[in-house]
Amino acid sequence: MSTTPPPDASLDDLLAAARTRYRVRFDSVTVGGTTLEVPQIEDMEAFVDGLLRDLPEGMPPELPFWAKIWRTSLLASLVIQRLEPDGRSLLEIGGGVGVCGLFAAAKGFTATISDINPDAVLFIRIAALKNGLGDRVRARRVDFTKDRMGERFDVIVGSEILYLEKQARPLAKFLDAHISLRPGAEIVLARNYCRQAKKFLSLAQDAYDIKACTIGFKSSAHDSADKTDDSGPTPEKHLSTIYRMTRKTHA
Repeated sequence: MSTTPPPDASLDDLLAAARTRYRVRFDSVTVGGTTLEVPQIEDMEAFVDGLLRDLPEGMPPELPFWAKIWRTSLLASLVIQRLEPDGRSLLEIGGGVGVCGLFAAAKGFTATISDINPDAVLFIRIAALKNGLGDRVRARRVDFTKDRMGERFDVIVGSEILYLEKQARPLAKFLDAHISLRPGAEIVLARNYCRQAKKFLSLAQDAYDIKACTIGFKSSAHDSADKTDDSGPTPEKHLSTIYRMTRKTHA
């Protein structure tokens, strides 16, 4: 965006800013009995086609992956919903449209949702106001590979941020700088089951107790559009690995 709407901008003002570049729609997303309205780029395929068509020759495209609702983030949100807020703070990193942080705020957490992309931050602000969570959600532009926020959080959550090995060390350092030192502080990281996170885990295992589990769901026929036969869309299974990390206590 050419300009950033002020902190007190209304939902209409934020939508107007977003619509200078995107056609915006809202999708209803339900996790654990809670339904939120999440802003999306309407007709993503057509938008990407236009982006590539108008791109100057030789310039790499900046595709809006931040705008996609990743299935792994839905499973991470389910895990977060099982935590008790009890007045605790939560930070989502690499949040995209902020699915995990939004569901955390709906649960009762005070949520800070961050992403490196300024348009993602705008969409997070839109989602917060659209769902009546403006008093519990703060959106910030943060690059977790180099930035420091100057504060610590009781819970940190991240979805699909473990797949780039070059980011493993800076991610580990960011988490260590921002997770609360109080008992009960926890980091929840989620990845697609087919991806790997060996380098990050090797860096984190000395400082953290790490518990991993694999959870999944089958998409409904309505959600699955990739494989079809004469009977219509075929449901697909999605698996994610969830890591729950707490600081080790040393004598």
